[in-house]
Amino acid sequence: MNTPIAGSAGSWARLAAVSALALSLAALPSQAAVAQDPSGAAQNPPTLSLEGALARAVEVDPGLPGVTARARAGDAAVRQADVRPNPTLGLMVENLPTLGGGNIIDRTETTLSYEQRFERGGDRPARVALARGESDLVQAEAAISRLDRLEQVQRSWAEALAAQAELEIARERLALAERFQTEVQRRVDMARDPLFAGARAEAELAQAQIDFDQAGILARLARATLGRFWIGASDFSLDPADFEDTSAAREVAGPAAEIDLAVFAAQRDVSLARVRVEQARATPDATISVGVRHFWEGQDVGLVVGGSIPLGRYDRNEGAIDRARFEGVAAEADMAALRQEREREIARLQVLLASRAFEAQRIANETLPQAERAVALVRDGFARGGFTYNDVISAQTALLATKARRVAVLKQFHTDRARLDRLTGAHADLLGLEARS
Repeated sequence: MNTPIAGSAGSWARLAAVSALALSLAALPSQAAVAQDPSGAAQNPPTLSLEGALARAVEVDPGLPGVTARARAGDAAVRQADVRPNPTLGLMVENLPTLGGGNIIDRTETTLSYEQRFERGGDRPARVALARGESDLVQAEAAISRLDRLEQVQRSWAEALAAQAELEIARERLALAERFQTEVQRRVDMARDPLFAGARAEAELAQAQIDFDQAGILARLARATLGRFWIGASDFSLDPADFEDTSAAREVAGPAAEIDLAVFAAQRDVSLARVRVEQARATPDATISVGVRHFWEGQDVGLVVGGSIPLGRYDRNEGAIDRARFEGVAAEADMAALRQEREREIARLQVLLASRAFEAQRIANETLPQAERAVALVRDGFARGGFTYNDVISAQTALLATKARRVAVLKQFHTDRARLDRLTGAHADLLGLEARS
């Protein structure tokens, strides 16, 4: 690469220094990994496929201890719900005289009682069923959260592949700018082109260098973001063939898995269990007490038996029962709406995948060859003096724009695929979940 013209040498030098510093900062993880190699030789990192990325993320899931803890909390809630009410031990002292009223002991009556509340209407089985339903709801929500995390991993994997492809486009643009700048400078030195043509070629080269540096930083950032899902370094490589693979568009997606709907199903079951709990509460509980009364005067002992039961005159718990019942109806309606929405979204994504795969294939087979041929013809004509500098720049810009368009289409293809895999529960088996349909 020739030295830029003197008027802008200082600014380009500063831009180059900033770009070099940014690249060195972005390269720190890789350099650290090489420094830790005892042999001092660079190692070839393994290729990371989508399945490998998902498996790594599942193996190192920071939310897994929370899932286990919530499962144990649910079991504890079920055990607690199955416990009967505690009895009550009471002591009552009667006929205490006032001060100066005579002998306290002779006139005092003492009653020691044992009281037990008996639940009527099936309170305890209803409580246990409610606790189990709430535990199932928590587990269903945890499963949804873990599947959402796998979708994020798949999206990050696609973004890392796209960033790598964009880096290659920036590298090609830089190589074209370097070759063209050399050719323009040769023509300027021969007085075949004006000085401004050389200055413009230098500016194009400087911008291409900046874009390449920025693409390199973004590619490293995308890889680092993907690696953070398993709290590791970017010790992997990505196969460009995975980015080009659009075979998923030919696969027919099955019906939506029931994993997402399990949350609403659990909410419905909780509501039904709460209905039974409220109905059981509407039945008054009876309380039976047995005691011994001791009369200090005469030292007589008597047996005391008693009982009580609330009268259902005002509060029959009807409002709580209706509330729980309508919450179950609402959960059932939400589940039906979600099922229909997800089936519609799955059908839409399947059409989009096929459309994007077809567009990427047509760009590769039709548009790219023509754009590459146009660049070759214009460059050859420019070398012979038949085309202008603007013609060359326009042809190269069209070629790079076509490649960038194809990368954008492929990136959106893999993003849509990640969403489709999420809706159909394609990776549920990695989590040990049953993707029922």
